[in-house]
Amino acid sequence: MSFVDKSLQCSDCGATFTFTAGEQEFHEAKGFTNEPRRCPSCRQAKRAQRNGSGEFGGSRFNRQMFPAVCAECGIETQVPFEPREDRPVYCSSCYNKTKGNRRW
Repeated sequence: MSFVDKSLQCSDCGATFTFTAGEQEFHEAKGFTNEPRRCPSCRQAKRAQRNGSGEFGGSRFNRQMFPAVCAECGIETQVPFEPREDRPVYCSSCYNKTKGNRRW
């Protein structure tokens, strides 16, 4: 099947963008059945918005960290969850040492 460039209208900003023959070929090879609804810049903005909010594989560096004291060695550390009184919290070194010995 031969493809030709198509002009499409972005559902977000209303701009006209070109869905190239090469992009159409790629879509078919991947098994995609729908044409893109957003122009490249709106797609990029949507992707950045998703990644920045922590959804769908967002950056782990944006997580809130909580202070804690390691139950094994007693050093102060930070963990990505709020510690509870009834559960031990370990620094990364002690966690790596003890994780194989725990039975849940």
